[in-house]
Amino acid sequence: MALKDKYASVLALGEKMGVRDGRVEEGADGVLRVWGRVSFGVQKDQLWDAIKSAGGDNPSDIAADIQVDNPSIYAQHTVEKGESLSKIAKHYYDDMMKYKKIFDANRDQLDDPDKIEVGQVLVIPNP
Repeated sequence: MALKDKYASVLALGEKMGVRDGRVEEGADGVLRVWGRVSFGVQKDQLWDAIKSAGGDNPSDIAADIQVDNPSIYAQHTVEKGESLSKIAKHYYDDMMKYKKIFDANRDQLDDPDKIEVGQVLVIPNP
């Protein structure tokens, strides 16, 4: 099986995310090399999760150089009905108490951590 076929799900995810400056090369040494730029750290993590899913926890047949344009911002999150900062923190950090970190990063639009509005776009800082 060609390496591009083995990692087709990773390449498809990259296209779906709109990875910029993307390149893929399959070397004679049996290593698939991929490059690209994403906006946020969460996207890089999702690509690495897809790589591990396709190739195992420590795949030796792929080398990825994924750059993040906004390294201080992990993600942007649009608030949906029924969400709270603690629920959002649980999703991104697996720790509800890190809601304070999200609140502090969004003080320009939040005065109270208990009052967020549906449709607000919040910055999720790096863990």
